[in-house]
Amino acid sequence: MKKRAHNFNAGPAVLPDEVLMEIQANLLNYHQTGQSVLEMSHRSKDYQAIIDDAQESVKSLYRLGDDYEVLFLQGGASLQYLMIPLNLCSDRQVANYICTGESAIKAHDEARKIGKKAFMAASSEDSNFNHIPKDFMIFKNPAYLHITTNNAIYGTEYHFDPVIPNDVPLIADMSSDFMSKPIDVKRYSLIYASAGKNIGIAGCTIVIIRKDLIERLQPDLPTMLSYKTHIDSSSMFNTPPTFSIYVTGLMLRWIQISGGLRQVEINNKHKAKYIYDAIDGSYGYYRGAVQLKDRSFMNITFRLPSEELEEKFINEAYALNMIGLKGHRNVGGIRASIYNSCPVVSCHALAIFMNKFRVANPKQFADKDEK
Repeated sequence: MKKRAHNFNAGPAVLPDEVLMEIQANLLNYHQTGQSVLEMSHRSKDYQAIIDDAQESVKSLYRLGDDYEVLFLQGGASLQYLMIPLNLCSDRQVANYICTGESAIKAHDEARKIGKKAFMAASSEDSNFNHIPKDFMIFKNPAYLHITTNNAIYGTEYHFDPVIPNDVPLIADMSSDFMSKPIDVKRYSLIYASAGKNIGIAGCTIVIIRKDLIERLQPDLPTMLSYKTHIDSSSMFNTPPTFSIYVTGLMLRWIQISGGLRQVEINNKHKAKYIYDAIDGSYGYYRGAVQLKDRSFMNITFRLPSEELEEKFINEAYALNMIGLKGHRNVGGIRASIYNSCPVVSCHALAIFMNKFRVANPKQFADKDEK
């Protein structure tokens, strides 16, 4: 049997061995219930305990009070691009977006598609999304300000919370850095994240919504697209993504056992340092794609001296059991996604390979090929 790969996929992403083994052990007969979670009725007492535990773990890790609701929905972050303006932006208001990459632009454009007034409060597109804009302007009569806290494609990450007026809800797509570090949740009115990066497998989207925002929800929306529907039914209006929620619960418990969010943040920075040190110590051979102060600890992007060397790098890394290093199809280059579950040993192995590859394939050879 082939050993576990060094998995740098951007999502669905690597899961901890401990979580996979627990899934395996309970797959046929979950806690002596005589059934798999895959077969379990979402209306059963056994499944209710699973979703309740997952919800309580979210609240515990983020230290949420009773003023927040936690929902488990479907449709990925992409559906939230639609649900947020539909629920929270009246026809008289303006939805504000800071655009730091493709996901943020999609969120902005989705609001416009359904006839909402959408304003780009700031954008880093003119610099190929290589930084997080620090200055922005909120349009008058704002419904909210929306940010994407980590850009998985370009490799930027918010390391600060935008300062905005108290009466303007701050909404964040945290799909790529959810539960990767402690955050000041009180600064946010709504947080959403798809699970298949840091906290589980594809299929489940977590939405954290502050209760005072519920009063602003627009009435008479299509049933499945209304947050009120899912709040009133405790995420059980229809059959939820049961197995994905189960795995998310296991991942959240794994984070708790691993020392909580503070320790997870320390681990993530430690992992990233291995790779960033290899980039910074390469004398320009590896070129980081973003400004230093806005580098992501989740998605590390860089280029080599030529596309030919990048292809060789990916192929040789694959031969060493390192997968998922090809950059996004719209950007190219190299991307190492090192979410919560990516082991330190994988990041160390990648850094060692980067140093060896640089020595074995000096830049002057690439220059000759380009001529």
